[in-house]
Amino acid sequence: MTETEPVAFPQDRTCPYHPPTAYDPLRADRPLTRITLYDGRKAWLVTGHALARELLADQRLSTDRGHPDFPAPTERFAAVKNRRVALLGVDDPRHRVQRRMMVPSFTLRRAVELRPRIQRIVDGLLDAMIEKGPPAELVGAFALPVPSMVICALLGVPYADHDFFEGQSRRLLRGPEVEDVHDARDRLDAYFEELIDRKLGDSEPGDGVLDELVHHQLREGVLDRSEVIAFATILLIAGHETTANMISLGTFALLQHPEKLAELRADPELMPSAVEELMRMLSIADGLLRRATEDIETGGATIRAGDGVVFSTSVINRDEDVYADADTLDWHRPTRHHVAFGFGIHQCLGQNLARAELDIALRTLFDRLPGLRLAAPADEIPFKPGDTIQGMLELPVTW
Repeated sequence: MTETEPVAFPQDRTCPYHPPTAYDPLRADRPLTRITLYDGRKAWLVTGHALARELLADQRLSTDRGHPDFPAPTERFAAVKNRRVALLGVDDPRHRVQRRMMVPSFTLRRAVELRPRIQRIVDGLLDAMIEKGPPAELVGAFALPVPSMVICALLGVPYADHDFFEGQSRRLLRGPEVEDVHDARDRLDAYFEELIDRKLGDSEPGDGVLDELVHHQLREGVLDRSEVIAFATILLIAGHETTANMISLGTFALLQHPEKLAELRADPELMPSAVEELMRMLSIADGLLRRATEDIETGGATIRAGDGVVFSTSVINRDEDVYADADTLDWHRPTRHHVAFGFGIHQCLGQNLARAELDIALRTLFDRLPGLRLAAPADEIPFKPGDTIQGMLELPVTW
């Protein structure tokens, strides 16, 4: 470990697909450095790839967000960290029980089965875009509705309500005020309370994940209502926010690298590798959070019990010891060991579905619109600040 003046975390990116330039010292000082969070609290930042995989699998690091020592990267996060969160904010053995309930709905086999439905959704949205004609705003017309429609179908949530839950999701993740975060969570809780009541009144359950939770886990007393709501909230928000940002930012990055896009068009079989490389390169969920429950000697330092530990996926996934020329896109590098989906017992449950959606969305978009290009200068297109999931706020395109 190298002692340097702690860098503030998180910070905004200067380019939407590169880590903030302020993190350059952290890349040089990997694998472990000190940072300062928004409230002045010091925490450890993991920046080395090998150490990240070691610590993300270490049971001495807790994800229990309700603990007073759990690190908060933003005031918004601090405002709701004591609210019940399924999966992400739960330690074993409860996490193991919750994850086991969800795994059958998110297997690789299930993702393969969903591919025809995803393809129909993608084709329908592109049909509408093409019929309307250029230009288009790709986030609203394509990147956001693709995963929203998919996750609604999977969960059994009416897509007719998408404006509501997408709006509350934005407020929950981006504020701008703490009051917005509290109000958004309250509104989502109330929405799912009502939806649960409607599903309990159905004589025959639907085939969505939420129907299974309500008609079996809730009725049988395995879960209570607050746990079902916590499941529904995390699956709905994570299921559309992350993939929507990957589609928009992935499209932007490809349009900024025409030689790499040409390579994909010449050999479509490279698309699965391209999805992995884009996941590594873009690292949209930057800042996985943990709390040490015991002293941990690692990385040339001692992480004390109670210390906050943050994993910067954007820096970890640029570790030059693992990824040569890490700041460039390379469809031929082995990237399956990236940590864009996390690692260990809390590795993203929906990663198989996300891969399928990205593969189909990007492949079909560039196949059907071979002349796709930005409709505004790249440096004028707004993207998200560093204190939330990374992605494009809007993406004007033409063809």
